[in-house]
Amino acid sequence: MKTRSPFLNYIADYMLVRQYSLRTVDTYLRWIASYIHFHNKRHPASMGDNEVERYLEHLVLKQNVAPRTQATALNSLSFLYKHIIKNELSLNLNFARSKKQAKLPVVMTPEEVKMLMAHLNKRYYLIAALMYGSGLRVMEAAQLRVKDIDFDYKCIQVWNGKGNKRRIVTLAIELIPMLRNQILNVDDYLKLDLNNTEYSGVWMPYALTKKYPSAAKTLAWQYSYQLY
Repeated sequence: MKTRSPFLNYIADYMLVRQYSLRTVDTYLRWIASYIHFHNKRHPASMGDNEVERYLEHLVLKQNVAPRTQATALNSLSFLYKHIIKNELSLNLNFARSKKQAKLPVVMTPEEVKMLMAHLNKRYYLIAALMYGSGLRVMEAAQLRVKDIDFDYKCIQVWNGKGNKRRIVTLAIELIPMLRNQILNVDDYLKLDLNNTEYSGVWMPYALTKKYPSAAKTLAWQYSYQLY
């Protein structure tokens, strides 16, 4: 694993403390590091609008990036100068903007989806059906909890989704029996874990285990009600 410079580590810590997603942190750091290397490792505090314009033009003229990619790079550098350097970039930056046409996404037809679902392993069928039927992202489906499912209104509440936003999505009636069965399975696993004398819940550091002896089982209870 490549080590980061102290400067990039400071930016990462700054973002994590403010609850930016890990993906956003990783993306911003990669663009900031690329910007610094492009200018022969000069410190961003010694640069400004002109250097940012040159870098953004380089991305288009030499690397032929898409408009969205160039916009992400600009957002990363805007964040850098606004929050870290404390010297915001000009609102009227002058640089060549990407005109590369975005690729249209390849979308499966309903028949292709049926064929895919028919060949899925039973272990993955429910989570894949939730992603397709309710429009859940991968991590939203993987972190789904029982309390987020409303069987009466046939909907699912998504907390801390992309952009740390909350939304409500529909729940297909066909998936309700499978969801109820999954909840029973998870509840059985919880009871087995808590009744196991050699297992006392989730792992915790020794000092915390001594200070909060019941916390391990409490956490086990909380995590058990995550469907997967």
